[in-house]
Amino acid sequence: MTPKFQGVAVTDFFMGMKERNVAGTTEPLKDARVTIAGAGGLGSNIAIALARSGVGHLTLIDFDVIEMSNLNRQQYKVSQVGMPKVVALKQNLLEFNPFIDIEIHQVKITPDNIETLFADCDIVCEAFDNPMAKAMLLDGVTNFYPDKPLVMGNGMAGLHMTNEMQTKQQLSNVYICGDGYSKGVEGLMAPRVMVCAGHEANTILRLLTKQPVLAE
Repeated sequence: MTPKFQGVAVTDFFMGMKERNVAGTTEPLKDARVTIAGAGGLGSNIAIALARSGVGHLTLIDFDVIEMSNLNRQQYKVSQVGMPKVVALKQNLLEFNPFIDIEIHQVKITPDNIETLFADCDIVCEAFDNPMAKAMLLDGVTNFYPDKPLVMGNGMAGLHMTNEMQTKQQLSNVYICGDGYSKGVEGLMAPRVMVCAGHEANTILRLLTKQPVLAE
């Protein structure tokens, strides 16, 4: 008997989900491995974009649980308040794309576990809201994995113009997305957080499909 999903043959359902994807991206994306450091405003939005696009293997890392204050920008539901972010995010992602593999770690990233946590991925995605944590991850990844792409976010706060968001190449394998100046102290709202997350996700997809990230 042909395996079915929602009453449709599994292979037909899978290909139906890819019908509107950019031609030639399905194969490289389904075999790709991305590890996302942080599952808050940036991380949850990036993860959804990558899952919907068909990135086949995602690893989510975050020690935190969902709070009410997260709901204005992070991709969680009221019913998930109090749950570990990585558990809830995996639950949500599999509703968007049940054909991907998701590994979760409810741990705090430190200099001592960076080498282990990011060993198996093709690309590291930084999605912290703490500048010290961003710097720590940058130092660790570039030290242990200097040839591995690292995509980061910097500046998505407030209600400034979204056109100020840019993607820049900081080092040979480090890409930074955001406006570069806004600080979280002025408040974080869904639109600009999602725009920055979109920049990060699109950068990752371009890297995985061997396209130049920046204009020649």
